[in-house]
Formats: sequence, C-alpha cells, structure tokens
Amino acid sequence: MRDNEPISMFSALRFKTRLPLTWYRLAVIVIIVDQLVKMWATLTLEYGVPKVILPVFNITLQHNTGAAFSFLHDAGGWQRWFFSAIALVVGVVIAVWMARLKRGQTLLMTSLTLVLGGALGNVIDRLRFGYVVDFISVHYGDHYFPAFNIADSAITIGAGLMLLDMVLHPQHHNSSQNKPSRNEVKP
Repeated sequence: MRDNEPISMFSALRFKTRLPLTWYRLAVIVIIVDQLVKMWATLTLEYGVPKVILPVFNITLQHNTGAAFSFLHDAGGWQRWFFSAIALVVGVVIAVWMARLKRGQTLLMTSLTLVLGGALGNVIDRLRFGYVVDFISVHYGDHYFPAFNIADSAITIGAGLMLLDMVLHPQHHNSSQNKPSRNEVKP
C-alpha cells in the first residue's frame, strides 16, 4: 500500500504488517476474564444479596437489562437487541480503527483494546441472557453507585486512557493534520 493510496476498511485489514493481532488477543483476554468472573459471580452469589468486602464495597449479583446505569432497563425488551447492535457496530469500528493505527500509538491502542474487549464482553451477556451480569457494588452509607462488572471497568479505563491520549498526543486525533489547508499552495 502506498502512502498516497486511500485506505478503505478492507485494505486496512488486508495490510498484514499493520494488523495488530497482539492487541486483538488482549481484547479476547479481557472478554475471557470478564466472562469467567461473571460465571463465578452467577454460580456463587445469591441474586440481590450483598457480600460485604469492605465498608464501601460489596459484591452483589444483579442483572442489568438496560445500558449504563440501568438506562432503559424497563423498556420492554427491545433494548436488548438495540444495545447489542450498537455494541457490535462499535466493535467493528474499533477493530478497523485499531488496524489503521501506526506503530507506536500504544496508549491509544491500549484504550481501544480495553473498550473493544469490554463492549464485546457485555454484548455476549445480552445475546446469551437478555441482560448483563453485574456484581461490583460501591457505596457510601446508603448512597450506591450502580453495580458494574469487569467489562464496564475495561470500558471506563479505556475511555480514560483515550482522553489521556488526546491530551498527550493530540496529533493522533486530528484528522485534518495531514490534509493541506485551503490557503496552502500545492507544488
């Protein structure tokens, strides 16, 4: 592939030297760890009964039929397919984005890997059960943060790392950086 050749989704995936297989494998590890821990929580915890770990931290099995913070949890069932479709589309977009990144963009690649693994970990639950298995419960007194899981944590950490990359490496996120400006004269 030449530098001046337009990159399509498929040509980026065919360009084997840029295909980040190691990072895709790490996303699969995030999915496996997430699914194993959710299986452990489902098999060992009684639904809705907290196990106190620390005064501000419980493990409580819960099922979330909605999105983040149980958004649309009582919408009647259509949200299962809607959120699954969104997660799958986002997963494809992230996988293609990862294939297009240049070597050395480690922080951005790490963030995308975590978001991809987390999103697919939760979509597996939605497709299998119709809900996402949550079990991590953080609270202060009677004020509870919505329960979450390993996949949610990976997505949150990935999003945070992406914001950090935007601050430290703004050139990674500037799509117009390599395009000539309107006032620039071409030789």
